[in-house]
Amino acid sequence: MTWRMPAETARHERTWMAFPREGLTLGEHPAEREEGYSAWAAVAHAVAAFEPVTVVVDPSEVERARRMLGGDIEILVAEVDEFWMRDHGPTFVVDDDRPGVLGAVDWIFNGWGAPAWSQWQKSAEHARIVAGEVGAELVSSLLVNEGGGIHVDGEGTVLATETVQLDPRRNPLADKARVEAEFARTLGTTKTIWLPRGLTRDYDDFGTNGHVDIVATIPSPGTLLLHEQRNPRHPDHEIARELRELLADQTDAAGRRFEIIDLPAPDAILDRDGYVDWSYVNHLVVNGGIIACGFGEPEADARAREILEAVYPGRRAVTVDSRPIFARGGGIHCITQQQPAVAR
Repeated sequence: MTWRMPAETARHERTWMAFPREGLTLGEHPAEREEGYSAWAAVAHAVAAFEPVTVVVDPSEVERARRMLGGDIEILVAEVDEFWMRDHGPTFVVDDDRPGVLGAVDWIFNGWGAPAWSQWQKSAEHARIVAGEVGAELVSSLLVNEGGGIHVDGEGTVLATETVQLDPRRNPLADKARVEAEFARTLGTTKTIWLPRGLTRDYDDFGTNGHVDIVATIPSPGTLLLHEQRNPRHPDHEIARELRELLADQTDAAGRRFEIIDLPAPDAILDRDGYVDWSYVNHLVVNGGIIACGFGEPEADARAREILEAVYPGRRAVTVDSRPIFARGGGIHCITQQQPAVAR
């Protein structure tokens, strides 16, 4: 069998999320925790306006989830510790030789390199649980990886980052050839484009060590959407420039040189913890729409929506305030996972 991960722009059956539960990531104080719950719920409701949403909810949070999510969003009760579904949940794939067959890649998840603060053992089971719920064939993998660490074009190209898949805390024995071979087996890719690193903030204690889904994505084959930090005071200004130069020389699996479209960051460059990694690249494409990150800057948010609607023709961009999500280590793409539609 040959598995292939479809592009995010392919038709979805639904989007999967995990509902937050109390713990270090959510916040120490009641107001902080409420902010986190509200942010996740806002994303779920935004997605549900375009396609079905199922949220995995810890037994301790069912009452709150039912109250905040309402009846339009389906709830699946299972134990949760981390609640970043893109990373600990399944990566869905299809088999073009077997129409109607859905696969679910079960990467090894160790909490982004087993940092002392992360609790991942419960959510590491979500790929198996979700696969069973939707009747997908489980595609087991020995690679420590997260869904936010990859982006595909659905036609053989995958973006990855050297500091993620080759992270010694994740895969101490891996090299590029081994990782690329596993991508080929599980995702159906034939060309891996390696970014040397990610954004500055992503290397803090609560970061992922360079996830690509905050840096670049492939809105259509042959096109790259790249985070642009225009302020030279921000260390990501130079990082983004270097990545652009590197990617300008790359070709995709079909041999096409990329058209690179810059997606400027908002104007704010600092918060109480240092340089922000606020990025509009971390959006979710849904059926007929785009769920875009918002950062409380009307002009910058509107500019991002305009660019996103241009690169995804026929889709309407909707902004959700993502500052509470980024404060906890990621964005909208990080907390969602699309399930592609397959012929029945």
